[in-house]
Amino acid sequence: MKNKIKHKPEIKSKLHPRNKHRERYDLKALSVTYPTLNEFIITTEYGKESIDFFNPFAVKALNVALLKHYYNIEYWDIPPRYLVPPIPGRADYVHYAADLLAESNSGKIPKGNNVKCFDIGVGSSCVYPIIGVAEYGWSFICSEIDSKAIDSSLKIIENNPYLKELVELKLQEDKYKVFDGIIAKDDLIDVVICNPPFHASLEDAKEANLRKLTNLKRKRANNEERNFGGISQELWCVGGERKFVKNMIHESVKYGYTCFWFTSLISREESIFPLKKELERVKAKEIRVIPMGQGNKISRVLAWTFQSKEEQAEWAKTSWE
Repeated sequence: MKNKIKHKPEIKSKLHPRNKHRERYDLKALSVTYPTLNEFIITTEYGKESIDFFNPFAVKALNVALLKHYYNIEYWDIPPRYLVPPIPGRADYVHYAADLLAESNSGKIPKGNNVKCFDIGVGSSCVYPIIGVAEYGWSFICSEIDSKAIDSSLKIIENNPYLKELVELKLQEDKYKVFDGIIAKDDLIDVVICNPPFHASLEDAKEANLRKLTNLKRKRANNEERNFGGISQELWCVGGERKFVKNMIHESVKYGYTCFWFTSLISREESIFPLKKELERVKAKEIRVIPMGQGNKISRVLAWTFQSKEEQAEWAKTSWE
């Protein structure tokens, strides 16, 4: 019996309304923008054109095409085995951060280089600054503990001139610090974004990757397969995301009046309750949990500020008008 053709929705409705990747990938158009992508286009068992998402080179080629097609990036590359970020999910985070700022600005998203973001752990891909600059014209301070990743992001910036004046990279020399050593006393940060290492150990990271690939393939994957790559510090740290964000919360207290909104992606729902309790202990004035969804994956953004509603209104008036 022949497989019935499954008609997938043209709109990925879980993505943010302003996300440019809500529609299914137009592989023909993307291949015109980046012809190398043609090498990785396959026909599925249901007669649909796709790429082999189990092939890290195919995923990387798709990223190059998406960044070139939608964000005017002329050069993008990352070192072997480093994390290949899923562009739609990264774009979602940026758009939700923009919504957060808009709430304090009469519903209008503040745009331009006077809006400053701090990207904790920019990685080798520089993807959050790329999207934030292209979509909203924001400026970025970016930290990273890995010098090789810094070099990779620097090369991306140097080969895309419109990023040069808007993105500053800083090596975090103390891997146990988040803000200290990066944020200067006179820096005013409108929004902090963070994609923390989710897993508590290398073994946890490997097992999670196996589960993901097994679910996608509908058969047991092996230990060597990893479609999106990722080196150790990108995937795990002692205590996982809960420990990382808890440390971030405690360090954020002394920056409460020079940083407006602090945010972090949270992968595991069970991490939310203890982290909210931690925020209550340090007397955050407002705590938000923003749901996000990409495909079958559900994630969320944890956001907090130490500024009252009156102080938020004053920040918007002073900084953005």
